[in-house]
Amino acid sequence: MKDNGLIIAPDPDAVRLTRAVKGVDHLGQPQEIRVVEERPLTIFLNGQEIVTAMTIGDYPEYLALGFLRNQGMLQDGEVVHRVDYDEELETVVVRTDGKTNYEEKLQKKTRTSGCAVGTVFGDMMEGLDKVSLPDVSVKTSWLYDLAHQINTLPSLYLQAGAIHGTVLCQENRPLVYMEDVGRHNAVDKIAGWMLSERAAAGDKILYTTGRLTSEMVIKTALMGIPVLASRSGFTAWGVEIARQVGLTLIGRMRGKRFICLNGAERLIWDADLSQVADDSKKSRRKGAEND
Repeated sequence: MKDNGLIIAPDPDAVRLTRAVKGVDHLGQPQEIRVVEERPLTIFLNGQEIVTAMTIGDYPEYLALGFLRNQGMLQDGEVVHRVDYDEELETVVVRTDGKTNYEEKLQKKTRTSGCAVGTVFGDMMEGLDKVSLPDVSVKTSWLYDLAHQINTLPSLYLQAGAIHGTVLCQENRPLVYMEDVGRHNAVDKIAGWMLSERAAAGDKILYTTGRLTSEMVIKTALMGIPVLASRSGFTAWGVEIARQVGLTLIGRMRGKRFICLNGAERLIWDADLSQVADDSKKSRRKGAEND
């Protein structure tokens, strides 16, 4: 557990995650800033190559496990024997007892709207038919507490921008905070951690800094998490899927404001708005300047 109470927190000072780059500003003055690194990571399931993702390079084992789990390539109850990461070859191999034969599935790729180009596979929607999310109440005070804590934590976003964060929360407590160039990678890292630690999903909230797209809603639902919240806005398909699976969907969380487009009946309006800051954007302004 970190000093800030998180199990996993961003490490903006990690050497491999950013690089110093020199340039000039709008006045022609020399400047040196930190910019986020991007690295390819090729994921194998047993002997079969599945995908190459662009990532910042931290927690590659969690990213591989979460990606495969969210794509339905790791089934419930399937035993993962080893996860081998080779930093030099930039590969992760997830090893199971099951046979791997996803040639047909791999031909049905869909590029998503995620930053750094997310990828889902054509039959991913089929798994939603089996999703049954718990009917969980959410206090509005939790939402405001989470937004304040997450937006003020040290992060790569605040240092370098050009990155998304996803945070696994329980009530008003952030637990695991992952960042990456694509929000799809960040949520897959969360999924991989949950799979590795056998963490329960039914009492959790997933908070993301990115847009609430169909991909984010699908992955959250498949993970069994009943609440998804974001500083950003929605896509129509994301809202439609949330309503289909019964996911509480909350967006545009800024200061005292938010919009709930599904699951409003589960909200408990207990927050004292006089105690909530008008605008939480100030705490993330530095990162926004670097985007």
